[in-house]
Amino acid sequence: MDYMNSQWLLLMIVTVALGGLTQAYIRFTFRKWSHVPVASGLSGAQVARRILDANGLAAVPVNPVTGTLTDHYDPRSRQLALSEGVYGAATVAAAGVAAHEVGHAIQDEQEYVWGNIRTAIVPVVNFGSSAAGILILMGLVMPAFAGLLWLGILAYSAAVIFQIITLPVEFNASRRALVTLEMNGVMPPDQLAGARQVLTAAALTYVAAALISLLNLFYYLGLARRS
Repeated sequence: MDYMNSQWLLLMIVTVALGGLTQAYIRFTFRKWSHVPVASGLSGAQVARRILDANGLAAVPVNPVTGTLTDHYDPRSRQLALSEGVYGAATVAAAGVAAHEVGHAIQDEQEYVWGNIRTAIVPVVNFGSSAAGILILMGLVMPAFAGLLWLGILAYSAAVIFQIITLPVEFNASRRALVTLEMNGVMPPDQLAGARQVLTAAALTYVAAALISLLNLFYYLGLARRS
């Protein structure tokens, strides 16, 4: 088929390479700093609790969640979840990740504009992401319904916008994390470099995801112009 050409092959190679390299890097960095005890001796859960309480968020619970690097803050339920390698671990990596997720809770409390926008478009993105692939495929295999291809591209664009909006949200949460780790006496300045390295590695995964989404969008637009 026309859409399975050299450009499609190159896109797949770039997608797999970027995704694989960034995931490998964050796992390597997290594992490296997971072997370094945090100076305060606080576990990830204790770090999160201390920073939350210091910012007037005592009502936000800190819960354990299964999996590796599955840490997240849910603005709908206002709950913070830490993965197995973070919740009970008293390491530089765990403290950095916990503080980052607390950063999202603080964003929510302070109504950080980009965070609010990202949360607001989640329903549209969920629908667009599930419908885009079907619509694009139908538009490609059935030329008589080429309009579906453009509709699919429009739906996919919502996911791309979401990925781009995610970048300032994540960067801001990381900046907040590094400040709060020092202010709340969790780790001295010399250990902040390790936390920064972990958070930078995590940020690269979001950058890669946004870049991959943009490349896919450009590819779909190219297909639509040739159809």
